[in-house]
Amino acid sequence: MGELNTNLGVNFPRGFKSAGIYAGIKKPGLLDLALIVSETPASVAGMFTTNHACAAPVHWSKQVVNCGTAYAVIANSGNANCLTGEQGIRDAERLAELVAERLGCEPIQVVVASTGVIGVPMPMQTVENALPKLFENLTEGDDRATADAIMTTDSFSKRASLEIATPDGTVRLGGIAKGAGMIAPKMATMLAFLTTDAEIDAPSLQACLRRVVERTFNCITVDGDTSTNDMVIALANGASGVRLSGQGLEAFEEGLYRVCEYLAKRIVRDGEGATKIFAVNVVDAESFDQARQIARTIAESQLVKTAMHGGDPNWGRIIAAAGRAGVPFDPDQAHLTLQDVPVFANGRPLDYDEQALVERLQTEEIEMTLSLGMGHAQATFWASDLTAEYVKINAHYRT
Repeated sequence: MGELNTNLGVNFPRGFKSAGIYAGIKKPGLLDLALIVSETPASVAGMFTTNHACAAPVHWSKQVVNCGTAYAVIANSGNANCLTGEQGIRDAERLAELVAERLGCEPIQVVVASTGVIGVPMPMQTVENALPKLFENLTEGDDRATADAIMTTDSFSKRASLEIATPDGTVRLGGIAKGAGMIAPKMATMLAFLTTDAEIDAPSLQACLRRVVERTFNCITVDGDTSTNDMVIALANGASGVRLSGQGLEAFEEGLYRVCEYLAKRIVRDGEGATKIFAVNVVDAESFDQARQIARTIAESQLVKTAMHGGDPNWGRIIAAAGRAGVPFDPDQAHLTLQDVPVFANGRPLDYDEQALVERLQTEEIEMTLSLGMGHAQATFWASDLTAEYVKINAHYRT
């Protein structure tokens, strides 16, 4: 498997083009409309927010995924098209129709995604007027503009790509993502779009995506909020001529995990106001679900997040959060390390150099590992620290 390339995303696989432009949805100069196009019909898979107040594009794109084939993804930022009534549904469908007309495909073969302010009608005329320019800007080259166009409060774009050598042949994989706030995905505001030139049937692609998302995008948190618009879409167009199955599909899934893990961690690193990212490893659990539940509870604890921000080795907050996760465990069997320093074991604190640990907690990346002593399952959750800047950003999100 090749090295991860973080300077190219959805355009790396063969047979894909993309574009990102300023359409007039956001303030002048900020890119806000993106398009990803496959030259041939692609198998499509998707994972979506479980928020019951989900946006119109989520309703529409679920139907596209159910049909199994797609030619394109069109995504805008600056407007969520959420809680906008029947007009919002019509606007999402109309956007798919407009793209389909230009591609010569069916509207149900166009994924629609939106991110931005909730409760504001989509400026459809503005978007429609921008479509000719969007198609004119389609390129097989640098896809930075595409990644930029889906950002909201993000401070940097997120791209990754990889070449994967499988027993069936070599294929390419690429992806872009956005997200910085309202990050606690239950998919299965963040968006991720993945492309591959491998030939994979839609059911296999969906199963593969579901497993990977469960361990990547579903294992990150910034603020514990689940957006109305969360969506991860994968397109496989077969342009490589390599059809994957068996061990080839397993190798692809490993590559998909690497790309998604990188993008997921970049979302956390870009958390609104964040200065640090920390990994919560829960090991020796009875099941993955139990390990994940404890890891998530620790990662979402505001007391833990603020302690990590201040570099405070207050391990009691970590054990306390684990204890309220709803998963029975015996603290007398537990063991906790911070930055590889043992701080708690067998129900009692351990001796360690606190000042030295404080210094080790000043780094931008922190790791903690909690062993439950119950089994062999494990899970990791990635989180950002909680800062005063997060409050500042969200106190004036619209004003």
